[in-house]
Amino acid sequence: MSFRARGEAPAVIDRDLGSPGAGEVLLRVEACGVCHSDLFVREGTFPGVAYPRVPGHEVAGVVEAVGPGVEGFRAGDRAGVGWYGGHCSTCEPCRRGDFVLCRRGEITGITRDGGYATHLLARAQALVRIPAAIAPAEAAPLLCAGITTFNALRHSHARPGDRVAVQGVGGLGHLAVQFAAKMGFETIAIARGAERADLARRLGAAQYVDSAASDPAKALADRGGANVILATAPDAKSMSALVDGLAPDGELIVVGASADPIQVSPLQLIAQRRTVRGWPSGSAIDSEDTLRFAALAGVRPMVETYPFARAAEAFERGVTGAARFRAVIEPGR
Repeated sequence: MSFRARGEAPAVIDRDLGSPGAGEVLLRVEACGVCHSDLFVREGTFPGVAYPRVPGHEVAGVVEAVGPGVEGFRAGDRAGVGWYGGHCSTCEPCRRGDFVLCRRGEITGITRDGGYATHLLARAQALVRIPAAIAPAEAAPLLCAGITTFNALRHSHARPGDRVAVQGVGGLGHLAVQFAAKMGFETIAIARGAERADLARRLGAAQYVDSAASDPAKALADRGGANVILATAPDAKSMSALVDGLAPDGELIVVGASADPIQVSPLQLIAQRRTVRGWPSGSAIDSEDTLRFAALAGVRPMVETYPFARAAEAFERGVTGAARFRAVIEPGR
């Protein structure tokens, strides 16, 4: 499924991808998750989007062929690819080993075609090994929503036993709650409405805060404050309202992408040494770490699956947040 121009409806096209080039593999797509960021392709709002473009950066599949110079993967291997599509190796972030911040990095489904397709060509350096214990439809969302929340938590200041709050129990948040609980944090889920309370507790939250019924920052402060608040719902106003719920030296980590500004005063930060930071996805090895942890700890996404003929429907449910909780396209169906 491809977008042929900005703002146009998606279309299904037939195209011969050819053989993989040097450093590339041909991947047969078994499952591709729909992410809110796929809107960037339809709306043309991300720098580097050129048309026609096939979206999709949560891809799980099987290697069908490898190009010259590819080592470590061969035909028949289970593999996937996420947001990170490869790096240049020469810019300063790359030279420091921070590949996901590469200044000329490629993005699957944005600067190169993604997984709303039966096959795709991927750079071997972006490939991720998928454990046998995780099914393709479960692996796909872990390659974006999963790695983003897992990586943000493991690089936070929080340590086992610390208090971690997760804002939002949606596509990212339902995974963040599971990861936080399995990492040994005292996990507090924050969402709007009492109906999410039972789900949050089943996912591992020790406590639930209904932001529609009470002030979530005060609720956190009354518990001593959160060492980390992971903001997963793309609502800058809701994020701004949480800052006073941070403990001393606490950090608000933003992974829910929104173009609206977060509002925080210098006094809110200075008096308690608080910080606000963002966290992007991660490199291929980070994705493998995510999948291994998920396999060991039993973390799994909640998904709705769709055959390729209903890919446009899956896209709409995924980008609007209507899916419970990730829409996944299965091209083989």
